[in-house]
Formats: sequence, C-alpha cells, structure tokens
Amino acid sequence: MRTIGKLAEATGVKVPTIRYYEQIGLLPAPERSAGNQRLYGKGQLERLRFVRHARELGFPLEAIRDLLSLSDRPEQSCAAADGIARAQLGAVRARIAQLRALEGELERMVAQCAHGAIRDCRVIEVLGDHTLCAHDHAQTEA
Repeated sequence: MRTIGKLAEATGVKVPTIRYYEQIGLLPAPERSAGNQRLYGKGQLERLRFVRHARELGFPLEAIRDLLSLSDRPEQSCAAADGIARAQLGAVRARIAQLRALEGELERMVAQCAHGAIRDCRVIEVLGDHTLCAHDHAQTEA
C-alpha cells in the first residue's frame, strides 16, 4: 500500500490531481489508515498510470472515463475503445492542421516585418486586425 505522496511519486501525477481524479470518479476512493491517511494498492497505481498515459495522448476526461469502464469489462468487444481512439486521432489531426496554419501565418507575419519602428510593424498590425491574416485560424472556445 502506498500513501498519496508515494503514489504521486510513482506515477508522476501531482497530489491535487490524484484527489481531483478521486473526486470525479476516475479513481476509486482509497482505503484509509487508522490515522485516516489515504492508502493505495497496485490496482489504483495501474489505473492512475492508465489515466496519466491517456491524458498524455490528449484524451479528454470523459473519453478516459469511458475507456476505464470498458477496461473493467475485458470480455466485451474492443469496438467502442477503437471508436474512442479513432475520434481522438481525428481531433489530433485537426489540431495538427490548425497548428500548421498558425505556423504559416506566423512565418508570413515575420517575413513581412520591415524591422523599422513599431508604428510600421507588420506583426503588430496583423495581430490588431485578423482580416489581414491569410487563413482563418481562430480557435473555437471550448
């Protein structure tokens, strides 16, 4: 059994994040010591590693919740897990396309810089007027 600090150390997940994952139900409530200290077993360690890795791959918390639910039922088809992963792959590809558009716009902005006074600075001008951009790269509010 590990304390929350040792679990954090073993997984690279910060203590407040572990508590948050418990609060939202991604991690089950841990056992408690006689002194009311949280105690975590191997199953919780593995589950937290799963969550951390999924977060590193950019999966949203709801998708992770669904994947954890699927992993708790190993006998069923993996079609749902595949669908979740395909959706994440689509989101990553869309983000890459958006980042490439941003890169192009920044390159264009910098290339047009005359290195003169701020009043003539193309960077400042373009940032102040989105219509001067070559592409629509505005991010949608989440």
